[in-house]
Amino acid sequence: MTRELATLLGAGLPLVPALSSLLDQTANPRLKKILAELREQINEGESFAGSLAGYPRVFSPFYVNMVRAGETSGTLHLVLERVADYTEMQQALRGKITASLAYPFFMFFVGALVLFFLTTVIIPKITSIFEEVNQDLPLITEILLGVSETVRSYWWAMALVAALVYIALRLGVRRSEKWAFFMDRLKLKVPLAGTVFHKVLLARFAHTLGTLLQSGVPLLTALEISRRVVHNRPMASVIERAGAELAEGRTLAGSDLFPPFVIQMISVGEQSGALENMLLKVSRSYEDEAASRLVVLTSLLEPVMILVMGLLVAFIVVSILLPIFEMNQLIR
Repeated sequence: MTRELATLLGAGLPLVPALSSLLDQTANPRLKKILAELREQINEGESFAGSLAGYPRVFSPFYVNMVRAGETSGTLHLVLERVADYTEMQQALRGKITASLAYPFFMFFVGALVLFFLTTVIIPKITSIFEEVNQDLPLITEILLGVSETVRSYWWAMALVAALVYIALRLGVRRSEKWAFFMDRLKLKVPLAGTVFHKVLLARFAHTLGTLLQSGVPLLTALEISRRVVHNRPMASVIERAGAELAEGRTLAGSDLFPPFVIQMISVGEQSGALENMLLKVSRSYEDEAASRLVVLTSLLEPVMILVMGLLVAFIVVSILLPIFEMNQLIR
């Protein structure tokens, strides 16, 4: 929708007819209704940015402020093209992360189902033979039988506890700012994955701030919007402090709140008067780094999962075969 609107405005069509054209082309009922309401509000004298602000769940503060900057500068079609580019790049980055993690998660899910089936259905049928002959079982088999019996009898309790823990964590994040801050910091400290997540956040911050500055949004306003876009409280507090230091007269690069590479690039951008271009370069750099680290992470994750699954299956097989071999020895 944003891309098409930018194209229509760039072709010289006024805003209201452009919205009418979009309205005719839109198939999504909810978006169609929103476009009709936007057109009506603009006809009544409301600004485009002011109309968009009435739909915060659809149009983010980033989107609204970009449009406001475009209306003020008379370059709305160019700003909308930047918004479309930004959204597409963010979606592409999320798509890379989802695609990279899809196979490991699928393996984990299937492996968990197979183990659950073996533990609750297959193992009890096989081990019932040992109970009939009253044979002393090896320790490893006793452990397997204990695990099988526990899972078969209390799987519902385990699922309930897992669900309650998940709900408690979610409620804690929503209701306790300290707990939410701790959980967000923990995400950055997770081995391997935390580094990737940190780079993704840095790329998102730099891209958002650079795009806003490129469109004429004031720096302090752009920092405030970027703070809300990162969706990580420790990073948001860092950005908030950077904005406070900037308001006190210090340069953005004067803060030691970002990695040295980011500070150096921002310093060069401030000195050359091309801060937004340097931020976009930082964004591309961190996006590439995050993508390459993600490839390494998933390439490590897959063999580790295969190894763990293999060891678990080997444990089950050995636990079952050992008493069978002992029975054969007794028969001989």
